[in-house]
Amino acid sequence: MAKSLVLGNGSLTVGLDQFGQVKDCYYDYVGLENHMGEESVNRIGVWVDGAFSWISDGKWNISIDYEDETLVSHIIAVNSELSIELHFSDAVYNEKNVFVRHIIIKNVSTHARTVRIFFNHEFRMYGVRKGDTVYWDPIDHTIVHYKGRRVAVIGGLMNDKPFSDYTVGLSTIEGKEGTWRDAEDGVLSKNAVEHGTVDSTVACEATIDSEASASCVVWVSFAKTHEEAKELYLYTQNRGPGRLIETTKDYWKAWVNKIPFNFYNLSPEIVDLFKKSLFILRTHVGNMGEVIASVDSDMLQWGRDNYNYVWPRDGSYVAMALDRANYSEVSRRFFEFCESVISSDGYFFHKYRPDKSLGSSWHPWAGLSREPQLPIQEDETAMVLVSLWYHYQKTLDLEFIEKVYNTLIKKAANFLLGFRNKTKLPNPSYDLWEMKWGTHTYTVANVYNALLCAANFAELLGKEYDSSEYREAAKQLMDASSALWNEKTHYFYKSIDKSRDNSLHDESIDSSSFFGAYFNGFLKDEVREKIAYQTLIEKLTSKNEIGGIVRFENDVYFSDNPESVGNPWIVTTLWHAQYLIDKARSENDLTEVLKIFDWVHTHSQKSGILPEQLHPHSGAHLSAEPLAWSHAELVTSIMKYLEKVQELGLSETIPKTSTL
Repeated sequence: MAKSLVLGNGSLTVGLDQFGQVKDCYYDYVGLENHMGEESVNRIGVWVDGAFSWISDGKWNISIDYEDETLVSHIIAVNSELSIELHFSDAVYNEKNVFVRHIIIKNVSTHARTVRIFFNHEFRMYGVRKGDTVYWDPIDHTIVHYKGRRVAVIGGLMNDKPFSDYTVGLSTIEGKEGTWRDAEDGVLSKNAVEHGTVDSTVACEATIDSEASASCVVWVSFAKTHEEAKELYLYTQNRGPGRLIETTKDYWKAWVNKIPFNFYNLSPEIVDLFKKSLFILRTHVGNMGEVIASVDSDMLQWGRDNYNYVWPRDGSYVAMALDRANYSEVSRRFFEFCESVISSDGYFFHKYRPDKSLGSSWHPWAGLSREPQLPIQEDETAMVLVSLWYHYQKTLDLEFIEKVYNTLIKKAANFLLGFRNKTKLPNPSYDLWEMKWGTHTYTVANVYNALLCAANFAELLGKEYDSSEYREAAKQLMDASSALWNEKTHYFYKSIDKSRDNSLHDESIDSSSFFGAYFNGFLKDEVREKIAYQTLIEKLTSKNEIGGIVRFENDVYFSDNPESVGNPWIVTTLWHAQYLIDKARSENDLTEVLKIFDWVHTHSQKSGILPEQLHPHSGAHLSAEPLAWSHAELVTSIMKYLEKVQELGLSETIPKTSTL
């Protein structure tokens, strides 16, 4: 189930589903320790005039969005049968680990009524379905969930009065569905403690006049000890939970508008999507530098795992987008993360957990003949160097570069230098799509660029030997690159593999081959560029109703039609926009770019959340949602557009005060 909204502060991350219910809750790393199980959802229900309705039962008309220019929700739920409207403002407090929900309950009937609103919480601390304890604390009228060093304290007020009712109990165990079932008659049983697989439900009550409203607020403080969690509860109560939401709004409005860009000729909808994408990217970056591919826990890749990992490649694209938009203080943390996890031999593994441990992988450590091989995608190591050079160009932070030169830059560059065969091309590894083994055009282009970036770093620091060695290796790689061109298809080979025999050449038309070669400065021949671009458009433009650019020919990932060329991806379609921006020589040349921006907006959720890919006929969102990489390419594309507008002399889009 895709997420309709993501809120966070770099330590606490909350994901809301299409009903506005909490479905993911990560603490205290982004993307790690989801304290909601696969079956868990924190339900919301309303009882009035003897009738009860859960917000997810299909009787509510629900609109989910962010409040304008903030990382605070704007959710409206209307139930015409009950004549009740709920207006939510939800926030993860930007300063502390508190999730606050403020709900205005409107009685739109013709008479006064007593309304009860119920909040269910199904926490599975550490993501494990046993060993939890939940209890009612009569001293401060709170519910406490805990397991080990993970504690959540739930408080609430209705028109300044505490919970009117409560209960705790077993959930999805021993024949018990959960205490949420106890709410459906409007009265809770007031059980005081339970352990095992548990949940809790609380209620707030108010009598509301006709066409009047009542205010309800519920907050959950997260900490590693009871004392800290209770202190956070009291802090919220004393400051006022509504005040925390307001200060969070103020912070994020200032954050997203810190550079007053002139969004020349972009519609308000595209500007809004740009700002929402910045917010969504920020929710995927943890305070320890972890950049998660997606916080959508419900998406299962091949049915075995999700995207709650740090891919160095995805992280690099996110870092470059943030740098381009002038948020280098955020992207720097990612490079500190990379410095701490790079292997002693100078390469990055497939992916990492947010706590810097090794992530799950399907890349084998042995080849077909049982010979040892590195289970890596070499482009990930290269991309970190490429994005770090971009980071330096935007920040000119030479002290940081000096600090990480030996521990990150030189280690990675020396690995790229040595990980080559007699042809001077890189040894085989897995491709960026994590599926094919070989020497891939995309990887080669990234390695070429990374070696030049490493040479630039070395030159900056007066390390002439290193610089000359890296430049020579890049030259050798370029000289050997003719082996990657396929005259028959007028395109690059997706990959070749001369480590096993001389006959393996993958002729698949892959969008990454062209865009990787072009954006890394690896495509020097203008004639080949023109021919290859025409081939890409002809072969990889989705011919179905939705349009867009697919990854490669016969892509079966999340495809329900074996005869389809594949599903259009947000990333690859925005790569196309970036190429068109680079090639633009007049304002008229940007017309197609604006159409692609509109295409992306059309296929986003109202909240701005973008998926990984789309169904080619229905446009249904497929795979992880949100996908940080999709949002990164949207931010990069719009920033490139603004830079091009300024370059063409059409408008001063980027203030001179910006480091850009």
